[in-house]
Amino acid sequence: MKTVFVTVGTTSFNELIVSLVTKEAIQALVDRGYTDLALQVGRGSFLPGPERCPGLKLEVFRFKDSISDYINKADLIISHAGAGSCLEALGAGKPLLVVVNDNLMDNHQLELAKQLHSDCHLLYCTCSTLTQTLKTMDLSVLKTFLPGQPQNFANFLNKVTGLI
Repeated sequence: MKTVFVTVGTTSFNELIVSLVTKEAIQALVDRGYTDLALQVGRGSFLPGPERCPGLKLEVFRFKDSISDYINKADLIISHAGAGSCLEALGAGKPLLVVVNDNLMDNHQLELAKQLHSDCHLLYCTCSTLTQTLKTMDLSVLKTFLPGQPQNFANFLNKVTGLI
């Protein structure tokens, strides 16, 4: 069993879900050996049925109390570029493909994705390049994201305030 977990967080990002369940995108996942697809669609209005995903066992839901089980079971996470979703996936040490919503006016999500990509922590694309990215992505280039080191910040703060 090889699982893909897709999350849009609390937003509505129909374009991501629609792009992912095209015949070509589903075939790219099947060709890579994925067997299960879990879609967290948030407030989106598009709810695909299993007929859209031949070759994959499909689960679709809007929200859960926690998505940590889905993240932990996933072999690949495809996410919108929200900071919370990205950091949760990266913190779990999972390969992450971020799909940037290029319809957003102030696209801080693109900045976040570009920075984490330049540090080799994730791959990113847009809805229009998702299928091609799924066909050509090389997850072996990704480096584990190391969580923050709060002690370093505490030491810096102590030094600045004269406590050490």
